[in-house]
Amino acid sequence: MSFGLNMLCDGLWDQISQSLINLWQSTGLNDLVANFSTTGWQNLVMIAIACVLVYLAVVKKFEPLLLLPIAFGMFIVNIPGVYKILFGTKGYIVTDTLAGVEIARGTANEIANFFNVESIDALASSIKECAIITTANGTVYAQTYEIENVVYHQLSLSSETIVRDFGLFYYIYKGVDWVIFPPIIFLGIGAMTDFGPLIANPKSMIIGAFAQLGVFVTFFGALLLLGFTPQEAAAIGIIGGADGPTAIYVTKKLAEHLLPAIAISAYSYMALIPIIQKPIMRGLTTPKERAIKMKQLRPVSKTERIMFPLLVSLVVGLLLPDAMPLLGMLMLGNLLKESGVCGRLVNTASNGLMNTVTIFLGVMVGAKATGALFLSLQTLGIIALGLIAFCMGTVGGLLVAKLMCKLSKGQINPLIGSAGVSAVPMAARISQDVGRETDPDNHLLMHAMGPNVAGVIGSAIAAGVLLALFG
Repeated sequence: MSFGLNMLCDGLWDQISQSLINLWQSTGLNDLVANFSTTGWQNLVMIAIACVLVYLAVVKKFEPLLLLPIAFGMFIVNIPGVYKILFGTKGYIVTDTLAGVEIARGTANEIANFFNVESIDALASSIKECAIITTANGTVYAQTYEIENVVYHQLSLSSETIVRDFGLFYYIYKGVDWVIFPPIIFLGIGAMTDFGPLIANPKSMIIGAFAQLGVFVTFFGALLLLGFTPQEAAAIGIIGGADGPTAIYVTKKLAEHLLPAIAISAYSYMALIPIIQKPIMRGLTTPKERAIKMKQLRPVSKTERIMFPLLVSLVVGLLLPDAMPLLGMLMLGNLLKESGVCGRLVNTASNGLMNTVTIFLGVMVGAKATGALFLSLQTLGIIALGLIAFCMGTVGGLLVAKLMCKLSKGQINPLIGSAGVSAVPMAARISQDVGRETDPDNHLLMHAMGPNVAGVIGSAIAAGVLLALFG
């Protein structure tokens, strides 16, 4: 009796011990301790960076609608052990293709252990030797493959894929992966944006065009000096347009493997516009130029407002069809707004739909900023190039606005040139803020909106050109 009770107690204790071990192994603390020298310390660095971004969003109010979701996405995925829960676990599937039976699935190490081989590459090499043989009369024979005294027929090793339970972020990220979110964002921007300042002052298109300087300067620099392929250089260069959806769209089409790094770079710089642009604006303009007051813009008729999105869509569609997924949705949103008969659709596109997609897109961009990815030399290099592209775009807009100021004999305030980048309406507000630093009664917002809207169109056109050349 005593012996049986002892056996029962021993068995129960073993179960409890194993459960406690399993519980510990499932914790993020175990993941942090076990992998501290590789990914653990990187996770901690990224968590610290995420906390800084939260501070900038909440305390400094640097575009919190954009920066806060990015910061939280970055924060949550860098908690050790969380990424694989939110996205799923990457691994391989091995099948017997003749029998139509799955043999095994798991991570590279799990598959290697299952087949008792050194690595997944060793298994792949062995499988290649087991070719199917087809005779002249069409009879198919398969060479067999023996592992641990079990004979399999024609084995097939999948490419790397997610083989565990799909996580929540895996599904939401499809909006980025399938390029669904960027055109929807453009729809919302179009529904919220007043193209009147651009229509009233068409010369603003010149500023929007020259603000794309950063795109092409960075493209040639990445291509000729740093050895990136034309597709990679184009994807990196588009960061200079200061348009996150456009950057995602182009990168997905041309250099998908760079998508996390470029998306993080583009959206981070958009959120940090006040820090980046203001020193450049003060450095390239004089107090006298910053104090220039511009004349009130002429009224724009409803007919002009309705015809504008139709004509832009027609012209750009004929010349650059590659730009239409973004530009077409932008113009659709604006047409709905200016028609005056689609109030419910405009409200949905500019509020509920736009806000929902903004949350998902921001969190997904941040969620790809894992320590292993973000702290790599390539990613840091892309972020540095993105900063150069963004700065050069601001410089291009300012310089052409200064030239226009000279030619107009002081009727154009050069500060509106910095709004030629695509970040709507953030860049226009910065022009207003810097102008009011010199003269509190100087109101540049509506004048800056012209170049700002032109920058949105210009970045979409630049994207179309790059896609047409290298897509």
